[in-house]
Amino acid sequence: MVRLLRNPLFTRYVLIIGAICGSFAYSYYPTLVDAISTWNREPDYSHGFLVVPISLVVLWLNRSTLPAVSPPAWGVGMLLFVASLCLRFFAVLYFVDAIDGWSIILWLGGVVALLFGSKVLRWAIPAIAFLIFMVPLPYRIERLASAPLQKVATKLSSVTLQILGQPAIAEGNTILLGEHHLEVERACSGLRLFVSILALACTYLMLVRRAWWEKLILLASVVPIAILANFARIVATGLFFQWTSSDMAHRFSHDFAGWAMIPLAAAMFSCVLWYLGRLLKESHVVPLSEIVRRTRAGIS
Repeated sequence: MVRLLRNPLFTRYVLIIGAICGSFAYSYYPTLVDAISTWNREPDYSHGFLVVPISLVVLWLNRSTLPAVSPPAWGVGMLLFVASLCLRFFAVLYFVDAIDGWSIILWLGGVVALLFGSKVLRWAIPAIAFLIFMVPLPYRIERLASAPLQKVATKLSSVTLQILGQPAIAEGNTILLGEHHLEVERACSGLRLFVSILALACTYLMLVRRAWWEKLILLASVVPIAILANFARIVATGLFFQWTSSDMAHRFSHDFAGWAMIPLAAAMFSCVLWYLGRLLKESHVVPLSEIVRRTRAGIS
């Protein structure tokens, strides 16, 4: 241990990594504070707390394929740094906090390229790119994409409540449920839930080897699963309004439901995986000569 501490190369790396961590903390502290505040405030973004640990787990599980450290990729590293600075400038110019958060990915890629080389960068790209899920969606994108999802969620929820025998009528983005008015707000459109489920699907695809077409099916299933999980939350909230007090229904909708829908979506995602596993069976081709050899061996 003493020899390691006295090694000038080790000391140099410690100083470099310390300087990098210090500059990152100084530069991105406001961005990280805003992101953590959103994770605490919005249950649908609570998966942000798991993004960094999942990225580290992916790197650790893939450590057997880690390539050797190569000379610094100055061109790639500096290009990523410049792109990161451009994104930050654009974010400040147009007041888009999410873009500032996305620049972290390019910044980290530049650090890896300069410290460990291009081969390690290619190896770490999936884990680094996964960090995009820790950044909340920009307000403009969320507003534009939420409008059609709100209408779909309102229609599906009102029809389901009618099937369950409840007096539900859809008017715009509002469900008239007896004496109650259930507003399907932008936060209830399912867009944030879709991001959480997409992060869950990408986690699975990074950890498990499957054929490309199976991965495509799994990614395509994210959209219907997000829609089903979201309208299940709205239907459950409507039933709470009918069977319990309004305060309890509001607490369920804004506190518990955001957390509960992730396990529900994970269960539906597991059903898709189970179906793919039952749909396709692995087969082993046995040469005819091997069958003849075994038959002769059995006879003798």
